[in-house]
Amino acid sequence: MQDKITWTLDLIEVMERIPETFLKHIEETDGLYEVRVKQGSDIFRIFSFFDKGKLIVLTNGFQKKTPKKEIEKALKIKKEYEDENQ
Repeated sequence: MQDKITWTLDLIEVMERIPETFLKHIEETDGLYEVRVKQGSDIFRIFSFFDKGKLIVLTNGFQKKTPKKEIEKALKIKKEYEDENQ
């Protein structure tokens, strides 16, 4: 799974337009995205956001459906990052 995650992140780094199968905006959030890595029947999700439109910042990852507490955790990390980098 680690190799697949690395492969997916490398793909996101070089693609101009990233398909939603790899990077999807989380509805009702301010700029939070989900990196999806699928291997067989396993799906690993990593929340992320963009800094100044280019740098992708990874927050937290997990392997299961998207629980609300994980979204809240990612939004908290995003806010802390933005507060520190203004």
